[in-house]
Amino acid sequence: MVARYTRSSPLTSVSVSLPPIALLPRLTAQWRVALLVLVTTLVWTAHYDRWTLASWSVPTDYRGDSLEIFARIQAAAEGNTLPLQPQVISRLGAPFGANWSAYPTSDLPLVCALGWLARGVGVFAAANLALLLATVSAALAFYGCARWLRARWEWAFAGALLFAFTFQTFSRGLPHLFLVFAWTVPPALLACGLVATSRRLQLRSGGGMFCVAIAALIGVSNPYTLFLFLQLLAWALVAQWLGARRRENLRVGLAALATAVLAFFIVESHVWLFTSDTVALSPIVRGYGATELYALKPMELFMPPAGHRWDALAFFGHRYVRWSEWRNGEPFTPYLGLVGIVGFVWLALTALRAILRRRRLPGLALPAGWVLAFASVGGLTNVMAFFTGLIIFRATNRFSIFVSAVVLLFLTAKMSRWWRERRVRQTWALAPAWWQAGSFAAAALVSVVGLVDQLPRAPGLAQQERIAQRLAADRELGTLLEGRLPKGAMVFQLPVMMFPEVGSRGQLGDYEHFRPFLATSSLRFNYGALKGRSRGRWQREVEELPTVELVRRIEHYGFSALYLNRRGFADRGEKLLGELRALGRTQFIEGALGEQVVVLLEPNLTPKLPLARTLTFGHGWHSARAGEPRWAHGPGAFSYYNPTALPRQATVRLTVSAADPRKVNMVFNAGEKTTVLIGEASQEISVQVTLRPGFNRLDLQPVEPAQRLSQERGHLRSFAVHATAVVFEERVASNDR
Repeated sequence: MVARYTRSSPLTSVSVSLPPIALLPRLTAQWRVALLVLVTTLVWTAHYDRWTLASWSVPTDYRGDSLEIFARIQAAAEGNTLPLQPQVISRLGAPFGANWSAYPTSDLPLVCALGWLARGVGVFAAANLALLLATVSAALAFYGCARWLRARWEWAFAGALLFAFTFQTFSRGLPHLFLVFAWTVPPALLACGLVATSRRLQLRSGGGMFCVAIAALIGVSNPYTLFLFLQLLAWALVAQWLGARRRENLRVGLAALATAVLAFFIVESHVWLFTSDTVALSPIVRGYGATELYALKPMELFMPPAGHRWDALAFFGHRYVRWSEWRNGEPFTPYLGLVGIVGFVWLALTALRAILRRRRLPGLALPAGWVLAFASVGGLTNVMAFFTGLIIFRATNRFSIFVSAVVLLFLTAKMSRWWRERRVRQTWALAPAWWQAGSFAAAALVSVVGLVDQLPRAPGLAQQERIAQRLAADRELGTLLEGRLPKGAMVFQLPVMMFPEVGSRGQLGDYEHFRPFLATSSLRFNYGALKGRSRGRWQREVEELPTVELVRRIEHYGFSALYLNRRGFADRGEKLLGELRALGRTQFIEGALGEQVVVLLEPNLTPKLPLARTLTFGHGWHSARAGEPRWAHGPGAFSYYNPTALPRQATVRLTVSAADPRKVNMVFNAGEKTTVLIGEASQEISVQVTLRPGFNRLDLQPVEPAQRLSQERGHLRSFAVHATAVVFEERVASNDR
């Protein structure tokens, strides 16, 4: 099929056949957007091989962080993660429920939407749809911003495809689902540019409302995007103040800034409103070292991944793996791709020429320069983290998505301008049609080369089959459990693992204990309790008991089954299973893959709520290895959770020592002070307390200042706690951690 193009003039009339690509400019705006959605969807579907309805029920990944993503969607589907409400997951953290209110939640509105979707299609299909939606939304957002900046639509189309499948986000997949939703990045750059340079920006105009609206959406989405957006917006306000100082631009910028911050505090309000255990440390533990390890390394912007589909490029990735001694858990993610590298070099040379000729810098060079200055290892991010303690945004390599958006926007603008200039200079009668065909062919070529370069190797059918096999085994086990156990029955999972980010136990990875939760709809599990919280302290204590006492305790607490994941035991749990058989607990249900075993128990018909027998360390304590005392350089706090509705009388015993003899004030629940003298040798001190319902707090406040006890470790030390015990009338138990 060909298109007939005819052009007449007073001097000539020419008719010539053109290829079908010449018809593309005649597509309406709506059809262009539809075509972009179609192409993006086809590329995504082909990469993940999701051509059948059955394949959509199989997730692209089923391990590690992906399991946490599924658990969040499942909890949302069950109505447990609504905004402005306590984040208590009713089927986790049994018997109390897993209170995740203190756990900052990324993209909570998105999680709620996926939960609603999962009610109809299932958790795994919803996760697949989310991945597709993330890719399509990124393409549409980039395309819209590029068109707003007057890029030709074929080049905006090409840039949109490359941004949607950029290696920084697309390669992360399900484990980093919320980072794959990078659609807010191009509008964030556009909003900052409008505030900094627009001469017609009004708060109530389309541009002003766009800036405020995108600020609100960024505020409730990924915190990493919000953090950098606030920086760029602040610089846009500074540029406007030092330059034209247009009052309307300043108003729009300040309104957007306030809206983003307000939206963030609203969506994260559960952290401040519903966190009861104020003594405990944040469940997300970060250290300064991670801000260097996960910082952006500019070298990695140009480093192809070791798994690149082209061996010539994969060679450099393998060399980087061999030679580099300072890699993090997110290698190669900043890679810009070949097209992005061309855009980066072009932008850098343009900026350099502008500096040498003392001309105005291209606007897109400024955000790219700030990202490199702030996010690079040894840059401002490390200065801020070291001197202010703001280390929550440790992985600044994730800001490379802003660099990718900048260089692709720059490239689409430059290529659009180049083709426009070529068109103006042409005088031959046939030039416009062939010029249009050439522009589309060039954009298509750039798209194909860029996609082949950026897309990681496809997972393949074998991986999909392995995931489907594990998923089928989990569903079969879940069906058997729900058939044998009453609705709402509690299952105690071993080995005990807290949540989140506690690392592996043997071969058992983080979040593996979510699998039976995902495979059932009515059973309750002890896993999911936040780490470092006295609410789940009893689980650690029970795990350390002899098997006979462990079984007695959890049956006393009302647990109907004991779940073992063999991967968490050096002997695959054979010793424990043998001891359970010797105790008469012989009803076993084993998963098809032999990894999971469930032993049916004899729960108490009138179960009791578990009471911890030790205190939980909170703020003010140095970290320590197992078996070592915990030192404090200043005030140190403990927490204890009383789950009953009545106060309990108890004796708190502490085994303590000090760097040198010193006085320490003991304050329970902000009440009366008790002063004790602690010597260098370990000693036991006791205090009678009334444990009120809910959380209780014990503060130890040294009177004298701390001293540096060891030059090797360098910590300021005041006193240490070797062991704690909470003694009730009916029983005494202690633990050194």
